[in-house]
Amino acid sequence: MKKIRKIGILTGGGDCPGLNAVIRAVVHTACRAGIAVVGIRDGYAGLIHKDVRPLALPEVSGILPLGGTILGTSNRDNPFQYAEPGAGGKVEHRDVSAQALKTIEYNEIDVLVTVGGDGTQIIANTFFEKHKLPVVGVPKTIDNDLNGTDVTFGFDTALNVATTAVDKLHSTAEAHHRVMVLEVMGRYAGWIALDAGLAGGGDVILVPEIPYRIEKVCDHIRDRAARGKRFSLVVVAEGAKPEGGQMVVARKVNDASDPIRLGGIAALVANQVEDLTGIESRYTILGHVQRGGSPTPYDRILASRFGYHAVEAAMAGKFGHLVGLRGNEIRTTPIQEAVAVPRRVKAGDDKVLVAKAVGTCFGS
Repeated sequence: MKKIRKIGILTGGGDCPGLNAVIRAVVHTACRAGIAVVGIRDGYAGLIHKDVRPLALPEVSGILPLGGTILGTSNRDNPFQYAEPGAGGKVEHRDVSAQALKTIEYNEIDVLVTVGGDGTQIIANTFFEKHKLPVVGVPKTIDNDLNGTDVTFGFDTALNVATTAVDKLHSTAEAHHRVMVLEVMGRYAGWIALDAGLAGGGDVILVPEIPYRIEKVCDHIRDRAARGKRFSLVVVAEGAKPEGGQMVVARKVNDASDPIRLGGIAALVANQVEDLTGIESRYTILGHVQRGGSPTPYDRILASRFGYHAVEAAMAGKFGHLVGLRGNEIRTTPIQEAVAVPRRVKAGDDKVLVAKAVGTCFGS
């Protein structure tokens, strides 16, 4: 195997607490092994536009507790389907992967470490399979929906933010005898809603994987009121949908990797609950606050472990693989396997059963 002299690292997709911890761990581990590191700015856009910067120990000093990413990120620049203005202003997509490969060749990058979710890793795997590019993936998403790892870094920080919001809404809901509906992120996976609802004592949890009936939700709220519980907390994932219905789409953006932007389910649920029960209902959309800020200690440690093991995997020649947490150990999984099926909540999952056992309604 060719000796690794330089590693390139990029952060793709949505930003996430812990990205800087990964970058720091990669740089420290590589430098101590005599390997140079360069950072690619703004995800795959940096490869397309030749935007690369050296990363040595001074560049990563002090970044461990910082949110965001010092390299920037993008979820719009797929080198295999790059969007550019065409005739008449119409957006056209073309393959510019050869251009990205030239950037890698020019900068003498031997291995590319891709830190991102399913979209980022699908692109990485395409480079690996189509162009034999040595890649090592690091799983990142607050949604926690990527296989190949028991948990992704960033999820714990988002969960802490969401749980704090549930706790804060509890007091105002109880004071005003209202139903408070909290909408959290997660796209098509309900992990944030499930865990925040369980941790915060949510009375109703609505997730994309378990379609709900609003009548069931209202029956549960009425039953609580009859037992003297004059308020209720509803935690709803942005991708939740009623039985036989559709997810609520805020808007569509055609040139994004995922053109559908979810949002608005909390307003729908709150209005329906108030109309059907007569109990005043308010809603809060937590939004991007879940993605920001300093990562929790758990996420800092997990991200650092991922960064270290990504370099170890590269030196071991485990290209086309994703590092991930399995139990208490960091192991590798083929990227193709990790992105084949999203990691979703199942109706029989232990956390769902626990939530039901303590009186939580899923509207089913």
